[in-house]
Amino acid sequence: MVTTSTTPAASAAQRGPQRLGLIAAVVLIAVSIALPFVPPFTGQDWQRYLVGAALIAASAVAFDFTAGYIDIVNFGFAAFMGLGGYTSAILVNTYGISPWLGFPLGALTAGILGLLTGLLTLRLRGIYAAVMTWFVALALLGLARNLTDVTRGPLGLAVSPLLATNDNLPYYYVMLGILIATLVVLTLVIRSRVGLAFRAIGQNLQAARASGINPTVFLVANFTISCAFAGVFGVFYAHYYGILTPDVMGTSHTIEILAIAYIGGRGSLWGPAVIAFPMYIAVQLLKVQLSSQPALYLVIYGLLLILVMLYRPDGAAGVIRSLGHRLDRRPKSGAGPAGASATPTPGATA
Repeated sequence: MVTTSTTPAASAAQRGPQRLGLIAAVVLIAVSIALPFVPPFTGQDWQRYLVGAALIAASAVAFDFTAGYIDIVNFGFAAFMGLGGYTSAILVNTYGISPWLGFPLGALTAGILGLLTGLLTLRLRGIYAAVMTWFVALALLGLARNLTDVTRGPLGLAVSPLLATNDNLPYYYVMLGILIATLVVLTLVIRSRVGLAFRAIGQNLQAARASGINPTVFLVANFTISCAFAGVFGVFYAHYYGILTPDVMGTSHTIEILAIAYIGGRGSLWGPAVIAFPMYIAVQLLKVQLSSQPALYLVIYGLLLILVMLYRPDGAAGVIRSLGHRLDRRPKSGAGPAGASATPTPGATA
């Protein structure tokens, strides 16, 4: 048996980026927990930005779970969020159930529709699957606008608050907990054998099929999980902002999530979570300064997305990985070039 020496080197090369990714996630969590106590984030307006940043970070993580691993862009992601929100709001308003019960119910509704959508569309690939998810989103948007007896259409549906407080800080920690749970659960899935199948399908569908993987089963499973998480985020959105309109299902919200997912780094999960906070807050501040141009933020996202795709397709996560490779390539103390041993060989002259 011939054993190559590249496997240990490859493992060592992977440990650096993985270690830095873990450090980045831990630092993100620590900073996120402490941030509301650091000026100017002690103010209610700034804490509202933090709530929105945590919400879009979790959404980008779940979006990346599909786009980054099975290479399907879900242009209906915001519509699945809206479906979860409307499900919880209608049940709470009609039957008086606790808003907390809306989380599993919203996830269930969005997940079931995600399952049906996946069964119908994910036999397609590339732009065809993306367009079909967009059509589903348009259908949901149309229903939300026209079923005025149920949704009140453009007038907006009033929603009971999740917490008995107007303070943004408790809401922020609830959403931060949802973000951390999303990141942990989806990371565990990706590191399992199921996640290995996801990666194989995303990299080469035909090769995955030839190796015995049923692509349709795993594509639908991935899409369903992502949509269920979208439903959870929609429930939080509804019970935090207190009103739901069909605009929450608009494609522009999906584009914002897509941009953060890609800028953070496709196929990393933690990359979008890291980049979402500074990007979202910066864009919100810019929207305040340019209130006369309310849609300008989409242009900014588009320009950033173009720059990332041209010059750094792996996004912020790729920058951190590159840093990990460079750190691992540094000469160790006492070692010569290329890691040569400092121990003199027998017979060497002094």
